Amino acid sequence: MLDLNKLALQMQGISQHLLREAAASQTRLNRAKEVLRQAIPRQTELVKLHQDWQHRMTFTAATPVEALDTRVAIAPAPSSHSVLATDGSQISPSHHEIAYCYLINIGRIAIHYGLHNGKQRQPLLDSLPEVYYQAQDLYAAQPWGISTEEWMGHRRTVSEIEMLAELGEALTEQQLRSATDSAPSSAPTAIPSLAMVDGSLIYWFLDSLPADARALILPDILAAWQQLQANGIPFVGYLSASRSTESLNFLRLQACPYLAPDCQTHCAENRDKSPCQVFTPLRDVTLWSTTLEPGERGPLWRSSARILEEYGEENAIYFCYVNVGVETARIEFPAWVAADSAMLDSALSLVLAQVQKGYGYPIALAEAHNHAVVRGGDRKRFFLMLERQMLKAGLPNIGTSYKEARKRGSIA
Repeated sequence: MLDLNKLALQMQGISQHLLREAAASQTRLNRAKEVLRQAIPRQTELVKLHQDWQHRMTFTAATPVEALDTRVAIAPAPSSHSVLATDGSQISPSHHEIAYCYLINIGRIAIHYGLHNGKQRQPLLDSLPEVYYQAQDLYAAQPWGISTEEWMGHRRTVSEIEMLAELGEALTEQQLRSATDSAPSSAPTAIPSLAMVDGSLIYWFLDSLPADARALILPDILAAWQQLQANGIPFVGYLSASRSTESLNFLRLQACPYLAPDCQTHCAENRDKSPCQVFTPLRDVTLWSTTLEPGERGPLWRSSARILEEYGEENAIYFCYVNVGVETARIEFPAWVAADSAMLDSALSLVLAQVQKGYGYPIALAEAHNHAVVRGGDRKRFFLMLERQMLKAGLPNIGTSYKEARKRGSIA
């Protein structure tokens, strides 16, 4: 239990520290805004420098594909549209439980607003659990030095995207059936739709995986993306309170005092204090929140993360920052969404509507999380069901370890 009296002693002075940090952050922000102003007329030159020298740079900078001073007002969402979302949770494996296995629970959300070809459609709000207990599920990653719990997290990512693609497939089939059933005199209308996940579409964890392990994760994810693309459903990742610095890193090219941003030559001995780090550790959202009005998006960017080389050109990740009212969020999407301006505009309008309906956070993502989360009571019931099944099968010596049993109670 937390001793609040002892903790209070450590809180002394924190307000003064936060005041100093706020002042320093404002100084960095002012510097970043000045560098941005200087970079706007030099954007083409800076993009060329980035293309020519990124292999010598020691930081990852995104590339702007629109003018740095781009500000686009997002149109209101149409009254009739559909939003799909998934999120996942899990029960991790433990040698102290009655059986070594794990569970992945995927929350599935499909919300339909307005009339769809004259009909009101019911939402889908549920979850789909799956238990993993086979040797290939539990120990497949051990040859690469990856723990079962870490591998479980990677497989959960795949399950979330695959489930989202299945929802998209079902939505398309339902729309086709609705169009077929509609009266010949009333032509069916295309209903805008959106598929969403919480978090980045740049799976940074893949960069540290061996190629063989990556081959069991990434192809399944990209296949699900292609399924969404085939069904004409835009797909985005929503990042609240993003900590990314990719666009600010591009501005470091403007702050660089050298003719060429050859970091490995000029700054090899002092990377942590290179002269271009004039606004570190400022985050992208801090800068763009000062330039965007509510309901506006900034310029489009293409990420240069190294792992994206494995994605292929069509699945390269683009992003923009959107002032959703309560915060400035980072919205990521594949290249095939960015290449279709009508699809992108529709996707962003539905994202903004979701945030408004969710009072600051997309309601579909919030519901997907709420349906996916595995609470303490759910965990107990899961292992109770498992225990009953094992007893029914006639297995002996069923029970938790003494350590686990003792931790669940206290003499105090």
